[in-house]
Amino acid sequence: MADKRTPRETETREAGSRKKGWAPPSVLPEPNVEAGYRYRWVRTSSQGNLDNTNVSSKFRQGWEPVLASEHPEITALKDRNSQFQDNIEIGGLLLCKAPDEMVEERNAYYNQMAQNQVESVDNNFMRENDPRMPLMKPEKSTRVTLGGGRKPG
Repeated sequence: MADKRTPRETETREAGSRKKGWAPPSVLPEPNVEAGYRYRWVRTSSQGNLDNTNVSSKFRQGWEPVLASEHPEITALKDRNSQFQDNIEIGGLLLCKAPDEMVEERNAYYNQMAQNQVESVDNNFMRENDPRMPLMKPEKSTRVTLGGGRKPG
């Protein structure tokens, strides 16, 4: 009796999967990643008004504008009124980069600020707490258990 099944090697996942539908392209292209750097789009203008305060703030934080010659894969029409003719600017957004270490230090700083704010709110709330009529029980402890679960009793 002959085997009527198709060989496994001829079966592919593509044959049974749906064709990917069309989607509009992203407004901002992704640059090819350079090791040791992170990229960010910085607002240079909004509704036709320059935002030099935002740009100078980001430059002081350590972000540097990316030269168009560094990323030839990003092709965009140049804005005639741009202050950054040699850089990549699309629709009032300037592509900038910063070293990984600087970005991680910045994130740690803002995470610490957020943690301090949470602790301040908790302390302020718990200051008004009265043990005779607690507002809520603080859940500030951590517990470590080593499996086992409940024992039948």
